[in-house]
Amino acid sequence: MPTFEDFEALAIRTGIVRRAEPNSEARHPAFKLWIDFGELGELQSSARITDHYEANDLVGRQVVAVTGFPPMRVAGFRSDVLVLGAITDGGVILLTIDAEVPPGSVVA
Repeated sequence: MPTFEDFEALAIRTGIVRRAEPNSEARHPAFKLWIDFGELGELQSSARITDHYEANDLVGRQVVAVTGFPPMRVAGFRSDVLVLGAITDGGVILLTIDAEVPPGSVVA
C-alpha cells in the first residue's frame, strides 16, 4: 500500500499548454502537448484526452501533471510528464485549477 512518503516523492506541478497537436502515430487517439512549467522549462507529454478536448482548445489552458519521470517515447514522441485527469466512461476529464497560478507551481 502506498505511504504518505510515496505521495511526497511525486513532483506534481501546474503548467500551461503552449502547443497541442494530434499524435497521429499513437495506438490510441492522443495529443502531443508542449507545456510550460516555469523554471522547469517546456516539457512534453503525449496525453490521451481526445474525447472531451480539441487541440486548439488546450492551448493556454492550465494543467496539472506529474513531473520528474525519466522521459519515455510514445509513438516516437518524447513524453516527459504525465498530465492528470479523472477517468470516466466517456473519457478523461482534466483536473482543473480554480484560479490562475504561475507555471511550475507545486501541487500539495
